[in-house]
Amino acid sequence: MIELLQEYWRAFLYTDGQNITGLAMTMWLLSASIAIGFVVSIPLSIARVSRNPLVRWPVQFYTYLFRGTPLYIQLLICYTGIYSIAAVREQPLLGAFFRDAMNCTILAFALNTCAYTTEIFAGAIRSMNHGEVEAAKAYGLTGWRLYTYVIMPSALRRSLPYYSNEVILMLHSTTVAFTATVPDILKVARDANSATFLTFQSFGIAALIYLTVTFILVGLFRLAERRWLAFLGPSH
Repeated sequence: MIELLQEYWRAFLYTDGQNITGLAMTMWLLSASIAIGFVVSIPLSIARVSRNPLVRWPVQFYTYLFRGTPLYIQLLICYTGIYSIAAVREQPLLGAFFRDAMNCTILAFALNTCAYTTEIFAGAIRSMNHGEVEAAKAYGLTGWRLYTYVIMPSALRRSLPYYSNEVILMLHSTTVAFTATVPDILKVARDANSATFLTFQSFGIAALIYLTVTFILVGLFRLAERRWLAFLGPSH
């Protein structure tokens, strides 16, 4: 174990000497995909609860598609499937985008987490107290102002416990990134195992890193819940 750590600790944490690897790469994948998914899911969640079927159905189909298929297959389609289409390869910008493994990986992860996050936020919007909305309308808030100042802030706060689970699941889902040759934590562990045949130690180190990051994320979300969901607790 000590010899393995002496040789691979840098690769597990941040670099192999040339590229970003290990924990740094995993956190970049997680942060980028979660950020993109979060921003896109807000307007999609509003569309998801729309009474207009022409607005609601496309979003419903998107969330059904990405929640109903494995992330591994979605990554393979983004990484190898789309680039195999001649029309994509012939377009300079699209061809350059889908030739890059990092671009394909973040795209697949962002689309996947966005689908789940959209449903989480849409569910929070549906479960809002009708009195809150009526009170806001009584103050003259309608349309986008109603969503900006009342509905979405309340929905986002109430979604925290469910959204924290999605972030942690997304962290664990980054383990499929090695499929696109992205050097995340699991890719480093696989390389260390191939070079040293220390299977238990190689994957054990990876498991401990994931466990530590998960523990930190859970703690951060608990602090956020205590701050922004305190009003839901019992009053004294």
